Amino acid sequence: MAFDYKKEYKEFYMPKNKPGIIEIPKMNYIAVRGKGNPNEEDGEYKNSIGLLYGIAFTIKMSYKGTHKIEGFFEYVVPPLEGLWWQENTQGLDYARKEDMHFISMIRLPDFVTKKDFEWAVQEATKKKKQDFSKVEFFPYDEGLCVQCMHIGSYDDEPATVDLMHDYMKANGYELDITDTRYHHEIYLSDPRKCDVSRLKTVVRHPIRKAE
Repeated sequence: MAFDYKKEYKEFYMPKNKPGIIEIPKMNYIAVRGKGNPNEEDGEYKNSIGLLYGIAFTIKMSYKGTHKIEGFFEYVVPPLEGLWWQENTQGLDYARKEDMHFISMIRLPDFVTKKDFEWAVQEATKKKKQDFSKVEFFPYDEGLCVQCMHIGSYDDEPATVDLMHDYMKANGYELDITDTRYHHEIYLSDPRKCDVSRLKTVVRHPIRKAE
């Protein structure tokens, strides 16, 4: 059985649909940065997803080729994630999607080094004849957060965020979104295959102890 991060680390990927406080350890990701409406066909966001999966599956299938990654074990590619922000805006204004900035990302297994990542970029570029130069090796040390499972449309997330913030304040914390700590979403459903009312998204915000 391939190792499945969602099942082995349920506290990170399968929280309840009520807020909770959690400490997130440093993890390495493959990532693509961009800007614009995530719903735009052939926009930067949708293109970023294709780039990420191209590298993710090159690494996942590396054991079948000549590049051997030390400590490799078979695994399920972790879910797509996204860090989101808008310039000069506290939180997100969902009515201004064209102003959204993002870091689209997929978690890497701990055994994947930066050198393995660089090999995968070269390998994917050669095999797929596509430019993967926008993909980066991205360590992210998220730290203390409040999170909640959101079920339904992405546009309805503000109601879940309000619940998270109320819970955070009631437990002696305050929001700590900065230029290095972001609104974070983890996508557990494929919107192309799932009714919008049943979409599952982990929503996570960085916090700190209230002063």
